Amino acid sequence: MSMSFYNNKVVVVTGGSDGIGKALIGILIESGAKVATCGRHYDKLYALQLEYSQFMLHTMVCDISQEEECKRFIHSTVETFGSIDVLINNAGISMRSLFDDVNTDVIRRLMDVNFMGAVYCTKAALPFIIEQKGSIVGVSSTAGYRGLPGRSGYSASKFALQGWLESLRTELLETGVHVMWVSPGFTASNIRHAALTSEGEGQGESPLDESKLMSAETCAKYILTAIEKRKREMVLTLTGKFTVFLNKFFPSLTDRLVHRHYFKNGELIK
Repeated sequence: MSMSFYNNKVVVVTGGSDGIGKALIGILIESGAKVATCGRHYDKLYALQLEYSQFMLHTMVCDISQEEECKRFIHSTVETFGSIDVLINNAGISMRSLFDDVNTDVIRRLMDVNFMGAVYCTKAALPFIIEQKGSIVGVSSTAGYRGLPGRSGYSASKFALQGWLESLRTELLETGVHVMWVSPGFTASNIRHAALTSEGEGQGESPLDESKLMSAETCAKYILTAIEKRKREMVLTLTGKFTVFLNKFFPSLTDRLVHRHYFKNGELIK
């Protein structure tokens, strides 16, 4: 990633107070970008503002599942910085529950945040991005290529995100606008801690050894380099690449392997 590419560019990162989003902001600010971010928690955004008080950082409390809040966030960014060059739809939540056990409100919440949130922010930002011939990015997941047990609503939202972005990429093909989706795979981030249970409450812990996962900072560097190179899509981690490959060419085998990975003694590993 060349440091000069992002210098003076206006970059919007949704969900920037944790994980990959926060790592993106750190690298972008070091690169001289003007950054705008949003999140649901005022205290986390305030801490971010304090950390980068000498830099061009605009923050706003925003629930991206609400269209009017997304509009306010995007328009306040344009009022602050003048335009938008890059929109990274990063905010998201996950789930840990078998479909048989889950409250359907949990599925709706996942679609509202992970899919509609990206739709709302992109809709509001699109005229400015077209003007700048900029980039629209969706942070997806391996679950956007392969449905995962216990994460049916999450997979549905990421499949929707990728299908919508592919449509959008094709619609904008001759406008100079770049559309990309990236699947981080298993990355050390807050999304597992924020995963919803069958009743829609936060899981509060991660079942994975975070020390063995790709760091959020490494993931952020890959994403920013891919945006600069105007890639179409990017799947990170060997596990992610292997899963996508297997599912494409050997789907029935992948069904069995994924089932074996996510179930132990007939019980879902959460």
